[in-house]
Amino acid sequence: MANIMLVANLNCDRVLTLDKPLSPGGRHHYQDGGRRLGGGGANTGLGLIWAGHQVALVSQVGKDDTADWLLAEASLQGLNCSLLHRHDVATPELLLVMTPDGERTIIRPHRPPFILGNPPDFSRWDVLYFNSSAQGCEAWAQAAMPKCLVVAQLAKDERLRPCHVLITSKDDWQGRSDLSPWQYARRIAGESLQYFVMTDGANGAVAYSEGTEVEIPAVPAEVVDTTGAGDAFAAGLIHALISQSQIQTALEEGAKWAACAVSTSSSTPGEALKQQLSLSLSSGN
Repeated sequence: MANIMLVANLNCDRVLTLDKPLSPGGRHHYQDGGRRLGGGGANTGLGLIWAGHQVALVSQVGKDDTADWLLAEASLQGLNCSLLHRHDVATPELLLVMTPDGERTIIRPHRPPFILGNPPDFSRWDVLYFNSSAQGCEAWAQAAMPKCLVVAQLAKDERLRPCHVLITSKDDWQGRSDLSPWQYARRIAGESLQYFVMTDGANGAVAYSEGTEVEIPAVPAEVVDTTGAGDAFAAGLIHALISQSQIQTALEEGAKWAACAVSTSSSTPGEALKQQLSLSLSSGN
């Protein structure tokens, strides 16, 4: 299987489940669901580990008890945390406010800047994935692209994201530009871009490339918790692309992983996906 490096956040999620949808000025009761492992690094990485890949995480956490708990939990799940940076700022909990319909609102404090060092040798890596606002991502991507597949989430701002596959959601894309999706993505990701993948929740996903579009429907699922669905989709997509699958097959795999994610009450993809991938590995698929 593949060696995959994720540049993504590792979070301590605190889940607050409300009794009714959020409303401005409203009063709400909640149940505290406790803390759980989360962030794009865990949400994307665990599914890839269950699929048999070696996954290393590049992120930063503090030197406090919460950070120690995060590292212990992530390591127990199989994530290689040897590349994590540690700083002197306390690691805060990220609040996930859940409504009865499974939708979530994220509340988090500002993070200290994360500055990547000089790019490592990417010749031993098969995939480099970015879902981070760390400074230095562009330089790392440029160094990696001749040597491995580079996949990136579209940033919240207009920073460049050199990559072969750029991913976003329709909600994050809307209102950004008057350019076509492909033209915009090429401006952000550069001429080596092969696909611009846009997810749209229950409506499925589409992959744009030069002159073509490939669209797939979502996999039906009972929505329990939408946290991490986009991360799980990205993981499934990466897993399929590593296996040399065509883009339609890769989109369909991402949709299957996302459906497992939304049907479980956790930030990480959950037991349904773990069991599905375990059966696939045991059967040699």
